[in-house]
Amino acid sequence: MSAGQTVPGTDALEGEEALWRAFKTGGSQAAREKLFEMHAQLARGIASRHYRERTRGDLELADLYQHAFAGLLEALDRFDPGRQVPFRPFAAHRISGSILDGLAKTSEIREQISWRHRMRRERLRSLAERQNDDDGKLQPIEELAELALGLALGFILEDSGMMQDRDAERDPFRAANAAYESVAWNETVDQLRRELDRLPEREQTILRQHYEGGMDFDRLAALLSLSKGRVSQLHRAALTLLRKRLKERGHFRMIR
Repeated sequence: MSAGQTVPGTDALEGEEALWRAFKTGGSQAAREKLFEMHAQLARGIASRHYRERTRGDLELADLYQHAFAGLLEALDRFDPGRQVPFRPFAAHRISGSILDGLAKTSEIREQISWRHRMRRERLRSLAERQNDDDGKLQPIEELAELALGLALGFILEDSGMMQDRDAERDPFRAANAAYESVAWNETVDQLRRELDRLPEREQTILRQHYEGGMDFDRLAALLSLSKGRVSQLHRAALTLLRKRLKERGHFRMIR
């Protein structure tokens, strides 16, 4: 079942138990995604505890989130509801193990590139692939404009406040957003929120989990059972559709 389809039985049988049945018995990808959303805060909480317990200051909290998300995905796939064992203790053990394994493997990587730089490089590569899709129709200056606008829209999603930051750390430049608040800005953000809600469910999941939840493309690929390349394509397509819809409604007028 695709992410855009409804989860069988969940309209009548609300709650986690129905989601587990849909996932484990029916193989529902949509149920798996909902279960991830329900327990993502558990993963973040465990990552935050590991972060507080480390005193060297040589890593970012968001790096630990990625390891925690990987552990949660593993727990979802391995959990057997029929054993009558609570999921959260089962998941907590695997989340902590994933974090510890990740820390052991990524000390050199952390020295080379931070999580935020890595995330933004992924976005840049995703948007840069657009020129291949256009088969050379755009002039170089237009390609540069398309790339800049795509990145700008991503920064709005990340920094405007419509997506609530879940960790305590914030970029220094975010405070500068307050200086630009205006009626026009707020209207644009409100329209962006409405247009985001109108996207297909899978594209919504990618944008919300990437910009709000802090998931990189590798973890999103694991969550959605897609290739990383496909996640990149859907990310680019979703931002393109948002730009077009905002332009049609008179917002963000510099968009082509």
